Amino acid sequence: MSAAASDITRQALHFVETTGYADLSPEALRIGRRCIVDALGLYLAGSREHSLEILIADALEQGGRADAPLPATGARRVPAALAARIWGTAGHAHDWDDTQVSHDPAHIYGLLTHPTIPPLTAALVMAERLGIRDGKTVMLAFQLGFEVECKISEWMTPRHYRRGHHTSGTVGTFGACVAAAHLLGLSGDRLAHALGMAASFAAGIRCNFGTMTKPLHVGRACENGVTAALLAARGFDADPAALDGPWGFFSVMGEGFDAEKAKEGFGQRLTIETPGISIKPYPSGILTHQSMDAMLKLVLDHDLKPEQVERLRFFAGKNIIEPIRYPIARNHLQAKFSMPALLAMIVLCRRASHHEFEDAFVAGEAMQDLQARTDVINDPEIDARGYDLIRSRIEVETKDGRTLVQWADERYRGGPLNPISDADLDGKFRMCAEGVLDSAAQDEILALARSFDTGADLARLMALMTGAAQPVYSAA
Repeated sequence: MSAAASDITRQALHFVETTGYADLSPEALRIGRRCIVDALGLYLAGSREHSLEILIADALEQGGRADAPLPATGARRVPAALAARIWGTAGHAHDWDDTQVSHDPAHIYGLLTHPTIPPLTAALVMAERLGIRDGKTVMLAFQLGFEVECKISEWMTPRHYRRGHHTSGTVGTFGACVAAAHLLGLSGDRLAHALGMAASFAAGIRCNFGTMTKPLHVGRACENGVTAALLAARGFDADPAALDGPWGFFSVMGEGFDAEKAKEGFGQRLTIETPGISIKPYPSGILTHQSMDAMLKLVLDHDLKPEQVERLRFFAGKNIIEPIRYPIARNHLQAKFSMPALLAMIVLCRRASHHEFEDAFVAGEAMQDLQARTDVINDPEIDARGYDLIRSRIEVETKDGRTLVQWADERYRGGPLNPISDADLDGKFRMCAEGVLDSAAQDEILALARSFDTGADLARLMALMTGAAQPVYSAA
């Protein structure tokens, strides 16, 4: 089936209009709550980035309706679309948000989308605008947007990403649009027109990886999805089948789609449950994590000290080397896409949290020196094994003449086959919230997130996330 003859837009509309909270499996809800815990921490960590200071200043200068608050900024409120831009950018600021999984070898590992931040941001912001406090309603909006976003990403040909589009910016727009439109009660033509606008608004190109604009792609996806829903609610129109046709989203942005996969439809197998999502252990591109774990294992197994290292050699395929593109990172944003920087960080610190991703540290003498002594080598034998999994090896030449070797574990830590525990997820949240909220506020947010759709006080949750409320809950 060609995109010209497809009816994917109609299928998406039917799924959004007919799916209720009761249709979500207990497992989908359990994973959804984990995604929310993860995202709440990332909003807090991102709120302290300089890029967020710029966006918040811009939003406050514009003024307008007091629709929604901002992360960790107190009681100030801004229009919904601007709030969505800020929350969405904060959620992706550290490139630490979850990643969609695919079991299809045609999809190069890690090149799908970051699924949670766009629909969750839109759902939280729109719930604030509309005064919706029912967790089940907001959870459903989030899950609807998550599913539509992920299926579009999965069905689209990998050419979309390979040619330079940033999927989290493009496809994320649909996730945000669906979540916002659902809370606005849009259906039929109004919902179709919202998706039509989202198709035109979708944007983001990979040349901006390693800059402030990369996380802004996700912020704009959230902003544009909310804007599309709000305009559709007012009667603004668009093509009602914008995913389909020779000039539709799949044809123009993805050079087509996988017709066999698309036969499955939306919601028959929720992506959040199967094949699932990966919760990231490190605040860098997902293609780097297995190799960072391998470096950490080598350092710990051999108690390797930085002063013992003569040279690092990193062997990998094009699927890692092409997008992880900086030979030497000069700042923390470039470091997220630089294997020499990430490996050096592990050797020097034995960890890589957002606290290590600081410009002064990355540009410091120790990091710059070890990066300069790191070789990134394209290994044709690794290339020949395919790109469905991340495969790499590290060789460390020591000053006393040893050569230490470590292959990356192909089972991604944080993914469905090797998930991080709830305790580790809580630890990641606390690491993200460190320096933003005190431990009592952290305790209360975690408790509210774990009961998000089973009676949590969403007004209280948002007040804590913005810093406008004092915590009263204590885990002790």
